[in-house]
Amino acid sequence: MDNNQNELNVLLKRRKDELTELKSRGVEPFAYEFEVNSNSKEIKDKFVDDEKKEVKIAGRLMALRKMGKASFAHIQDSFGRIQIYLRKDEIKDQYTAFKLMDIGDIVGVEGYTFKTKTGEISVHVTNLTLLTKSMRPLPITKESTDEEGNKVIHDQFVDKELRYRQRYVDLIVNPEVRDVFVKRSKITSSMRRFLEAKGYLEVETPILQPLYGGAAAKPFITHHNALDTDLYLRIADELYLKRLIVGGFNGVFEISKDFRNEGMDKTHNPEFTMMELYVPYKDYNWMMSFVEEMILNISNDVFNTSKFNYDSMDIDFAPKWKRVSMINSLKEKTGIDILKADENLIKETAKKVGCDLDGISGKAKLIDEIFSVVIQPDLIEPSFVIDYPVELSPLAKRHRNLEGVVERFEGYVAGREICNAFSELNDPIEQKKRFEEQVRFKEQGDEEAHVIDNDFIRALEYGMPPTAGLGIGLDRLVMLLTNQTSIKDVIFFPQMKIESK
Repeated sequence: MDNNQNELNVLLKRRKDELTELKSRGVEPFAYEFEVNSNSKEIKDKFVDDEKKEVKIAGRLMALRKMGKASFAHIQDSFGRIQIYLRKDEIKDQYTAFKLMDIGDIVGVEGYTFKTKTGEISVHVTNLTLLTKSMRPLPITKESTDEEGNKVIHDQFVDKELRYRQRYVDLIVNPEVRDVFVKRSKITSSMRRFLEAKGYLEVETPILQPLYGGAAAKPFITHHNALDTDLYLRIADELYLKRLIVGGFNGVFEISKDFRNEGMDKTHNPEFTMMELYVPYKDYNWMMSFVEEMILNISNDVFNTSKFNYDSMDIDFAPKWKRVSMINSLKEKTGIDILKADENLIKETAKKVGCDLDGISGKAKLIDEIFSVVIQPDLIEPSFVIDYPVELSPLAKRHRNLEGVVERFEGYVAGREICNAFSELNDPIEQKKRFEEQVRFKEQGDEEAHVIDNDFIRALEYGMPPTAGLGIGLDRLVMLLTNQTSIKDVIFFPQMKIESK
């Protein structure tokens, strides 16, 4: 057993001993409730000199200065930290109990506000209640100054894997992490308000589906015992939302969890959040303007600016975003026309530009890989990449003017994709042909190829109006707006390997 584990065991035993001692003194270490009428931020914001305002607050002990007859401590609630001051002659037995409390314990405080001689707004405690005894020590950050006057930080809770596994601890000791998730909530709410103000209806579609579709991805499979059938966790909401457009709704959207059985990296988590929107009688040109307006609105609403710095890159979400032709940009970078080139030429080109072709097969996947290497990294300012080859987009309408491409765009910012949109294919005969082509791709080894959804084709046979569709990765948008370079930093509980015992 290493020294760290020995030290932890000593601390755990001490806290258990304190728990036993508190109980012997008649102190309930796990309370049922406590009436709160204020918080740390409100107390500071509304403080008036010489006014002794009565307050009741609760929070976690984060710093302790225990002394003989008087002590100071800092408690942390959802809004920040505030100092409390305790006197033995005023709270008597509660002061003795306080001596048995630790950093991490949750307490209720009744008292009045005042300002210390050093100018710190504090609460003078008249009644102290232990609400929860913390049985495990927090990894509290400590600061000191070395001989040269430099600040040295000790015991920082910075191990990424540990922080993701123990997010509850991360949120306690790293307040800036909590701020990211508060902003995430506000971004989601702002998006929802914007869509509702446009008159679009928020709906819910199945998570468990008899067929997966709407994206190129491998699904998670589960089994329904009562029906004795396999089902799939949805990889996208698209096909169900378009069924609702067939049913006559004037625009529907869903903010939902989707699931894709794929690798994990800085921009991919197998469980992620998407917003999908479908609006009848519109096309992808209209949707580009809509995306510009929506993201600008969210930026101004939540952050009061359109300008951000992401990973040392300056980003401005003010319209108008650049339009970049996938076909033309690839021709400029590689010298080949990907619409006319055969698979062998495209594969050779992919090798020349340094693509990793492990597991990559088929013309469409090769084109996508070349794009990700030679074009995508340079798309720093908000840009729409438009007009994709038909093979890459089985659910999009063919371009009305250009052969071999569809009316599709993907939005890129800081070299990362954040959204995908089509003029939606509404011809059932063409849709069936596209699905059948995807089946051939699957037979050739493409595990992410689309399956045939005959019920969706039947829905299209009843008639779906011209429709613009959009999918936007909420996690990636939050990353951009909060300057987080890993998707794990914007998901409370990202997927991790099972912890070894």
